[in-house]
Amino acid sequence: MPKFNLNEVLQATGGEALKVLATEFSDISTDSRKILPDFIFVALVGENFDGHSFVDLAIEKGATCIIVDKKHGNLQLNTTIIAVDNTLEAYQKIACYYRRKFDIPIVAITGSNGKTTTKDLTAGVLSSKYNVHKTNANFNNEIGLPFTLLQMQHNHDIAVVEMGMRGIGHIKDLTIIAEPNIGIVTNVGETHMELLGNVDNIAKAKSELVEAIPDNGLVILNADDEHVKKMSQRTKAKVIFFGIDNEADVRAFDIKYFDTNTLFNYSYDGKIYKCKIPLVGKHNVYNALAAIAVGLQMELTQEEIQKGLDKLSLSAMRLAVMKVKEYTFINDAYNASPMSMKAAIESLNTIAQKRKIAVLGDMLELGSIAVEAHRKIGDILAENKIDMVVTLGEYAKNIACQARIKGISEVYEAKDHDEIKSILRMKLQIGDTVLLKGSRGMKMEKTLEGLF
Repeated sequence: MPKFNLNEVLQATGGEALKVLATEFSDISTDSRKILPDFIFVALVGENFDGHSFVDLAIEKGATCIIVDKKHGNLQLNTTIIAVDNTLEAYQKIACYYRRKFDIPIVAITGSNGKTTTKDLTAGVLSSKYNVHKTNANFNNEIGLPFTLLQMQHNHDIAVVEMGMRGIGHIKDLTIIAEPNIGIVTNVGETHMELLGNVDNIAKAKSELVEAIPDNGLVILNADDEHVKKMSQRTKAKVIFFGIDNEADVRAFDIKYFDTNTLFNYSYDGKIYKCKIPLVGKHNVYNALAAIAVGLQMELTQEEIQKGLDKLSLSAMRLAVMKVKEYTFINDAYNASPMSMKAAIESLNTIAQKRKIAVLGDMLELGSIAVEAHRKIGDILAENKIDMVVTLGEYAKNIACQARIKGISEVYEAKDHDEIKSILRMKLQIGDTVLLKGSRGMKMEKTLEGLF
């Protein structure tokens, strides 16, 4: 629990104390519902909310300090009031101030796909030797990252944080807050195309993490992704490459896929090690290699690395394989992009023992490439010999159309989740494996709600 005094808050934010009653505070929150006695409440302002509307509630619940925008400085409140130019920036500055109290490695992870799984894998590996703090769920933006940093405790040995972005400069801003000394870039793909326009701009945005790592730090890069590999030119820090197809410091081979796990060997520093991960798909081998690379650089033994992987705790709806009655479901419904959709379909092809069914929703935020990107998914479905396809959404109709053109005989376009359920109830056969995948806005996991 991060305790602050008034001078620390003023020093961190550069704010002005308009009224001083309490001077010692037990914690900080931007959510009035989570306020406890002696908390600081930061009144954030967003597109659809204004925290200044909740200051009275925060005080009722025990807040003894309110951080407000200067234009709200005339609020008549019976509590300590600090006015700042921008409450979000103030919150971020407090998080950075707090982060500097910890002389521990901060591992930051970014990439178009696999950030959250790589975060979970990295934290899992490191936890076999260290007390690890990690990003909860995918709290990886300008509010979630400060929240994560403010949850650090002084018994933590290392922190693993996730960094997302929507445009140029976003990751740079996050690195200023977190000051990471280890950076991982998983890959570069066609995500956030609406805002960034092309893959080169996406790579430029992701490389901001690499540029932020200090010279005495560590950068871990995917050798099989040309955009990521080139990022080694953007840092003076030590660079470790991981990969499968190209030469790399940590390289996997002899990969064997099973229904709920993957076995592979990997080479490092002239030695060969065996590894097992409770995940499927080539993309998860990459994610695991990045985590293993961190573990090796943190002087973990192979036994310690494997121990950490064995007790892996994954975030929800990331290629989660589950048995439901006589069927196998792969719930990968958290989000979707062309790269992650391809990986999920390939995993379906790997896992399935009998018929392969793909239930796919729209991939959002693809801008001008949206139609063509969805058509390509139809090609990938055919290449992986998927038996049945069910789509949801206007863009996903292009998947259905292309799947038919490519010879898949059973293709259905559903108008909503209930129709998907009806189709599955009629068409499922014992032993079928079903993939659920789509962008977060499509909520494809609803397919499982009351299905049987």
